[in-house]
Amino acid sequence: MSSLIGRNLLAGPGGTPRPPGSGGDPAGDAGYGGSGEHPPRMGFFTDTSVCIGCKACEVACKEWNAVPEDGLDLTGMSYDNSGGLGASTWRHVAFIEQTKPVGHAHADVDHSHVDVLALAAQGSGTPPGDAAITPTTPDTERTGTGHGDGAGDRNGRGELRWLMSSDVCKHCTHAACLDVCPTGSLFRTEFGTVVVQEDICNGCGYCVPACPYGVIEQRPHDGRAFKCTMCYDRLGAGQEPACAKACPTESIQFGPLEELRVRAQERVDQLREAGVSDARLYGHDPGDGVGGDGAFFLLLDEPEVYGLPPDPQVTTRDLPAMWRHAGAAALTLLGGLAAVFAAHGRNSAPARRLWR
Repeated sequence: MSSLIGRNLLAGPGGTPRPPGSGGDPAGDAGYGGSGEHPPRMGFFTDTSVCIGCKACEVACKEWNAVPEDGLDLTGMSYDNSGGLGASTWRHVAFIEQTKPVGHAHADVDHSHVDVLALAAQGSGTPPGDAAITPTTPDTERTGTGHGDGAGDRNGRGELRWLMSSDVCKHCTHAACLDVCPTGSLFRTEFGTVVVQEDICNGCGYCVPACPYGVIEQRPHDGRAFKCTMCYDRLGAGQEPACAKACPTESIQFGPLEELRVRAQERVDQLREAGVSDARLYGHDPGDGVGGDGAFFLLLDEPEVYGLPPDPQVTTRDLPAMWRHAGAAALTLLGGLAAVFAAHGRNSAPARRLWR
């Protein structure tokens, strides 16, 4: 069984079963030695509160990794033209439109009288006196209040907010795709990331349903599976992934995973102090159903709003027990067949002597 499970997911050093949620050192479990014998685990922290939806990460990912274009048609869902992660979309910027305000932002303020284009034309040299009037500043003369008490929503009109998030492969601690790959095309790197070797992939597609996030996909007219590699070639050269390098707001942060987790919690605390009570982390907990993600997020709403599963579970968590049960059933079947043949032999021997 240890050869099937390998050192990828549920097996610890020496093939000792490791229950999901126990955390640990995935690179060390994959055979790279102890914690001091390989680089620290690297990962992504995506702070969606500062994502501006520019898609620089999508473009940088495609350019560096030579990922083919995946369609140029608009989906009709805001400015989202890629729809989701796939074999030719390793980074996906989602645009979620809501009428719910963020923190101290007020959804009931009427801005229809504000000339946004005129304000934009003033550029960064806007005088301080004029800078106080922006498309997100309540007009106390028209609404009678600067605190968003509902007076500005006279026509039943509410303001829109965008939740923008750059999604990516999660590089799970317990990665089910590694378990089901029959060729070793998927492997764990010394950085704790999960990479596909497309020249070894046989196109079986087992990894596609195994992923609890629906990240990995087979490329049409090719059959092989592709996903984010966290720019494994750049990591080996001491560089950060292309998407993090291109992000203008540092929404995508790259570094040692433990440091990112500390930084992320500080950011959540900062947002909550500012009144953004919905701020939360997703995928950061080593005690979750996949042992924690190598790429985790700061969200401003429920995970389902972003198209993320609320409680992801490693799909091969029951695989060892399944093989044990299958083995026990096979032994029981063989034992039953042996008993039948033995009984049949005893019953047929006297009949042959009587016939003679």
